[in-house]
Amino acid sequence: MTQRQLYLAAYDISCNRRLRKALYVLRGYASGGQKSVFECFLTEAEKNQLLEEIVNVIEPEEDRFILLRLTGTKHIRILGKAVPPQDGSFYYVG
Repeated sequence: MTQRQLYLAAYDISCNRRLRKALYVLRGYASGGQKSVFECFLTEAEKNQLLEEIVNVIEPEEDRFILLRLTGTKHIRILGKAVPPQDGSFYYVG
């Protein structure tokens, strides 16, 4: 059985076109996240594939991307409370 590791992926991208592409790539691997930071439970092969895909999106001279492996995930503690959307005129299913 392939073991998955918890990673934290974050980006800072200056171009809106590349930003949308990076968001699309990361949503394919993420199990949760906010804005430009995502939690990803990845196998080694998935991690390598994610890195290959994101390299094709970002511009190294202008953008930033980081993928951190988080250890000690047996006791995950979540703090805080979800904030409802400010604009209630739409309904999102995702």
